[in-house]
Order: sequence, then C-alpha cells, then structure tokens
Amino acid sequence: MRILLEPSLSKKKILVIDQAEKNKNDRTWCFWEEEPGLFEPIVHHRWNTFHFKATHHADTLSIRPYQYKMIRGEDFYRHVLSYATSFPNVYFLNERVLKVYTEGDKGIVETQNGIYAAAYVFNSILFGDLSAQVRAQKKYLLLQHFKGWVIETATNCFDADTATFMDFSVSQQYGTTFMYVLPVAPNKALIEYTLFTEQLLPKEAYDQALQAYIANQLNINDYTILEEETGIIPMTNFSFPGHEGKIINIGIAGGQAKASSGFAFQQIQRKTAAIVQSLVQRHHPIVKETLADKKFRWYDATLLHVLHYQKMPGDKVFTSIFQKNDTVAILRFLDNRSDLLTDLKIMSTVPMHIFLPAALKEIW
Repeated sequence: MRILLEPSLSKKKILVIDQAEKNKNDRTWCFWEEEPGLFEPIVHHRWNTFHFKATHHADTLSIRPYQYKMIRGEDFYRHVLSYATSFPNVYFLNERVLKVYTEGDKGIVETQNGIYAAAYVFNSILFGDLSAQVRAQKKYLLLQHFKGWVIETATNCFDADTATFMDFSVSQQYGTTFMYVLPVAPNKALIEYTLFTEQLLPKEAYDQALQAYIANQLNINDYTILEEETGIIPMTNFSFPGHEGKIINIGIAGGQAKASSGFAFQQIQRKTAAIVQSLVQRHHPIVKETLADKKFRWYDATLLHVLHYQKMPGDKVFTSIFQKNDTVAILRFLDNRSDLLTDLKIMSTVPMHIFLPAALKEIW
C-alpha cells in the first residue's frame, strides 16, 4: 500500500502472491502511537488508559499522549485490498510459495504452479527450520504463543476505556505468562492468554487458562465466545538477513518482531516506510541498520539471556519496570524510540547484578 501511495512508484507492475485469500478475521493487531497513522480509518477501538497487574502490584496508568489502538485482521485486509485493486497494474495470485531466490538481476518466486520474476521480491515467509538456524548462530529463541477469545457477556462487565495491557497475576509455572483484556464495549472484550516460553503447551491448556481467568479473575460466568485467534511469534536475537540479492525480507522474516516482547506491527510499518523512502531517494529498497537499531538489539538480547538462563522471572522484570518508571517513557523504550538517558533510567530499575553481566556477555 505504501508503494501505491507514492506517486513516483504507483505505476510499477506489482504481483501479490499469497497462499490464502485474505477475507477472514484471523488476527488482531494492537499498537500505540501519538498521531493518526496510515491505518487510522480502520482502527476498531482505542484506549487511553492501561491496567498493569502482577502478584504484588497493580496500577492504572494513563498513556497520554499515546493511544493504544486495535485493528482487526478482516478490516485491514479489506482496506488494503480495496485500495490496491483500484490500480490496473496490481495483480493478485493465490498460490503456495515454495521458494524465493536471486537469479542474475532478478528476484525469482517459485510457486506450486509457476515461476515469476521481478526486479525485487519482498518476502515475508520464514523458510526452513528457524530453530536449527538459531542454534547454528548460537542465539536465543523463545516463542511468544497465545490464544485469544472475543467474548460477549450477558451483562456489562468491562470498562471500554481501559485495556489490561499485562496481567501477570496468573500462574507462571511455564515461564513468563500474562493476560491481555481488551474491551471494545461494556459487554465485549478480547481476552488473550500469552506466554514467552521455549515450548508450546498442549492445545487444551490454553482453553483451560482462559476459562479459569474469566471465571476466577474477571468473575464472569455467563458469556459467549464469538471468535478465537491463535498465534506464534519468534522472540530471538537471530540475525535475520534484511536482503539477499534481489530478495528483500520484510515482517518477521526481516527481523521486525521485537526480540524481547514480540511487538511487530509498528516495527513493520517503520521498515516498510523506510523501504519506500529508499526506493524514491536511492532507487533501491535496501535499508541499512542504524546505531539505534543495534542498541535496541543489544537490549533485547540481554533480556533474552536473562530469561533463557532463568536469571530472573519475566513477570518480575516487567513489574519492576512498570512500578518504577513513567509509563510514556516505558512505551517509548518498548517501541525502540527512547533516548539513551531514558534507557539508562529504565535499566537502573532492574537488578544490575543480574542484567549487567548479561549485557556485557551479549556485547562480546
């Protein structure tokens, strides 16, 4: 969409290949921003206030000037496809992609039914065994895995102006575990059970955790499940290649999921905006990593080190940060937008005898 919004690029011939038709509400994106963004017309709900909760701490936090925003998958697909299909130079193909590679001065896409060539291929598919690739680089890999239910209650049970950003008061037996509660109406909310662990849980464990939380923590017994969503996001300091010849990796395949939290939506938006800017200004889509990028990758690797070696439980790390810092500063930090002074202040609120050795090890 960003390419089509740029006048100097909007007449380029574009082929979009996806295995599935994008017409289902299969996922939800949530993110925070200060100003109206590119997808403002399809924001489904927004919040100005957060609940943060842990076993021995709870707080309600204003996040102004930020707003926490929700976009539903089906709205996103409809919005982008509606715009893209108005261009006669944009084509769509539903086929399974087998591999992508560079041949001469072209990027090549092989699908189950054909071979396609282009000046550049923007690839969002993770090919191969990521675990094996991570082990080969001697990096860390946690999985952010989750299951969410959109529920509708018989009576009004929610404050639609306040989102529970993280509730760590649930059992931590498997590792870093928390709940999101994202109300979109007084009787409707997305409840999501989220974990940062090396292994997935049995399928029934997610449902059991959601049932228990809704009944015991939210004190809701009369509700209907309207929708379900599941997902797995790799949290790793693996060095994803930004480009390989004419193949430009984007999204999670390009390393845009933040390694210490799994947040990806805004990272992806900034990267795609930078790619389009590079195409306009330098006539190629290759975006180099900045010093700030390297700084935040180091921070992420440090937290992964602490969690991997179980130096400190994740719920206690996040509780310490939220308990002792300004909320807006935390959000800037989590969004890779904070300055060094803010970084140092936030880092001083976690145990330095744990984090400093981990940080030094990750430098080397």
